[in-house]
Amino acid sequence: MMEPQWWLALLGGSLIGLAALLLLLFNGRMAGISSILVGALAQQEAWRWLFLLGLAMGAWLAFLLEWAVLPDLTRLPAWPLVLLAGLLVGVGTRLANGCTSGHGICGIGRLSARSVIATLTFMISAACTVFVTRHLW
Repeated sequence: MMEPQWWLALLGGSLIGLAALLLLLFNGRMAGISSILVGALAQQEAWRWLFLLGLAMGAWLAFLLEWAVLPDLTRLPAWPLVLLAGLLVGVGTRLANGCTSGHGICGIGRLSARSVIATLTFMISAACTVFVTRHLW
């Protein structure tokens, strides 16, 4: 297994930003994953399905090249808790009018005040969740 290195995070973040920029430049679309997924399910637009396929293929390729490590599946919480967490993420995404990628990557890049507030809310909520689950649960 490869030791985490700072340049991998820098490279990954840069590639995500580049992908969002290219999607905007060549397709005129924002890289908000929840909007892309909802749009793919609601209408037949090939670019949405290709984008989602590319995400899955990228993860698979990273695993094959040993750039990614699978989580220890024996330590995951029970499936009802995982299902509840997924539903809460979906509700939060709808309430926030977008997901972390849409607000955090694209929205902040456009200097959207709504996206800055949404991203701060996501990050503070994540920090509180980690604190509660690690120290108070």
